[in-house]
Amino acid sequence: MRILFVGAGATGGYFGGRLAQAGRDVTFLVRSGRAEQLRRDGLTLLSPHGDVTLQPKLVLVDSIGAPYDAVVLAVKAYGLDQAIDDMAPAIGPDTMIMPLLNGMRHVEVIRERHGAALIGGVCKVATTVDADGRIRQLAPFQELAYGELDGTSSQRTAALDAAMRDAGFAARLTPTIEREMWEKWTLLATMGGMCCLMRGTIGEIEAAPGGREFTLRLLDEVVRVISTDGVAPNQGFLETITRQLVQEGSPMASSMYRDLITGQPVEADQILGDLVARAKRHGIDTPLLSAAYAHLCVHVAQKARS
Repeated sequence: MRILFVGAGATGGYFGGRLAQAGRDVTFLVRSGRAEQLRRDGLTLLSPHGDVTLQPKLVLVDSIGAPYDAVVLAVKAYGLDQAIDDMAPAIGPDTMIMPLLNGMRHVEVIRERHGAALIGGVCKVATTVDADGRIRQLAPFQELAYGELDGTSSQRTAALDAAMRDAGFAARLTPTIEREMWEKWTLLATMGGMCCLMRGTIGEIEAAPGGREFTLRLLDEVVRVISTDGVAPNQGFLETITRQLVQEGSPMASSMYRDLITGQPVEADQILGDLVARAKRHGIDTPLLSAAYAHLCVHVAQKARS
């Protein structure tokens, strides 16, 4: 199976790198600057599961020669429109597109452009790109889940599953991928909103006066919106993330918070803003979620002016 990773950043670079290390036919679609860096230094993964430096196969936008069997879309959500244009020559009649983006807005966008090529995907990994372009894994968990959005089985996802398994990370074909995508959004919106609004880790927020109550109220807002507009989270999932989000002393924080405090662009519209808009359409009051989104919008505006 020929697999194209659109993006060789923290997520795409990590999972694509592990697949390439395992001997899979993986190519990365990258910009010229990233291509130059990777050709010079290689793709380096620094991980609790073992460090490695690879010489990855690369392709630029203007040199895609033929469609791929699978395209893994691993860019930040605010880069979706450009990525869809860039990867267009890689999409053929039998190509699968597996997005690993945050939120759910991308589902409608990709489906409008490429219809039945779309399948569902969820990644669980904590990675970042350091100043030298190396990908650092910050915690040991690493999983990809994927499947048809309607829950059916198919030959194409079975083939994808065969390519993803035994590549150095947990890989799982699931009939409940759509619900899992909504569940991930539940966690990201809650953790991103609380960490960015309160400017702290889970443990720091829990230790603050009223911090635990704030977190639980924000989670309740997010769950009400997602249960109304999308697919309600599984009760076991909710119990697990509730414990995580109010864990005493936890050093965990959202990737959006890390981007915020380092002055990087943030996925404010995709993770929080879209959820606020869906709440308004259903007449759901979300004061905490809306406050977190407004806070990030101020940051985005300040960054644009500077």
